[in-house]
Amino acid sequence: MNAQQQKPIIGISIGDLNGIGAELVIKTLNDHRLLELCTPVIFASNKVINFYRKSVPDINFSYQSIKELTRVNLKQINIFNCWEEEVGITPGQLSDIGGKYAIKSLTMAVQALKEGKIHGLVTAPIHKKNTHSNEFNYTGHTPYLKHIFGVQDVAMLMVAGSFRVGLLSEHVPISEAAKHVTRDNILSKLSIINNSLIKDFGIDKPKVAVLGLNPHAGDEGLIGREEEEIIKPAIKDARHFMLAMGPYSADAFFARHQYEKFDAVLAMYHDQGLIPFKSLAIGEGVNFTAGLPAVRTSPDHGTAFDIAGKNKADHTSFLTAIFECIDIIERRNSYVENHRNPVKKVTPAILANVEDEKIEEDPNNE
Repeated sequence: MNAQQQKPIIGISIGDLNGIGAELVIKTLNDHRLLELCTPVIFASNKVINFYRKSVPDINFSYQSIKELTRVNLKQINIFNCWEEEVGITPGQLSDIGGKYAIKSLTMAVQALKEGKIHGLVTAPIHKKNTHSNEFNYTGHTPYLKHIFGVQDVAMLMVAGSFRVGLLSEHVPISEAAKHVTRDNILSKLSIINNSLIKDFGIDKPKVAVLGLNPHAGDEGLIGREEEEIIKPAIKDARHFMLAMGPYSADAFFARHQYEKFDAVLAMYHDQGLIPFKSLAIGEGVNFTAGLPAVRTSPDHGTAFDIAGKNKADHTSFLTAIFECIDIIERRNSYVENHRNPVKKVTPAILANVEDEKIEEDPNNE
């Protein structure tokens, strides 16, 4: 973002065409005050947006249609047409078409993000069942983004204000979750989360809690050995470069609100972290991919086929995801600017206002 470009351009992928993604986008961008904070670019087609706009009455949703990102109108909602053909939309139905065009939207939006044509990306929900294929061999957004940006590792970080939960493993069967509990994995995720808290959330000395894998955090080896043999040594190693504490028993940790004392929590597997997070965030959680060179957020829910096309979708999480995307871009830019010249330059104007310290001579020469 250059000096003249005050507002970030935020790309939005449409998600599964038969899910609630388009409805969320329409409801969220209906509040035109967002245009004071960012320039939205929806990666979809006019026909998809117009189809769902009919199911959301009393919506004042105007936009500009573009085929080139160089034509973005900074004062208006933009739809970047990723396809021109007619597409069969069947709200609430899991279909190959819904997945195919969800991926077309996502891949074009991510390419624009990688090329710097947009400054951040908010992704609407996709469904793994109809998106996973030989062409898109990923279990979700996070591993795809990791691959496209060529980074060694990323962390799925759920955010709701000052409450943040990172995951050691994401969408893997529970029978395999323990296999991901390794020293290297723990250190990698902790490093990513720590750096993100500093650069993306403006926290100088973050404190991160680490949960145990087993009930009661293993009870000193009586209920599993992972805490004693893997997690505790990894935390000890992490303390060489950050403030990491634990392992904590997951049930007591959340029940006693211990998470409020930390800037983030690292959970050992998906449900261990996301069940308490979604219960406590009350629909306002955001999924942020920490560790990428670009900013990507999403709502903390899925495609919700059961209410698609019925004007029942709550857009609170999606709106929060856009706000979080904007805020992280701003904080990240501030961090870069503040660390570009760590030693503040002393200008003549500053020197002119500096008075020399007067040293009184000791009359007794003592």
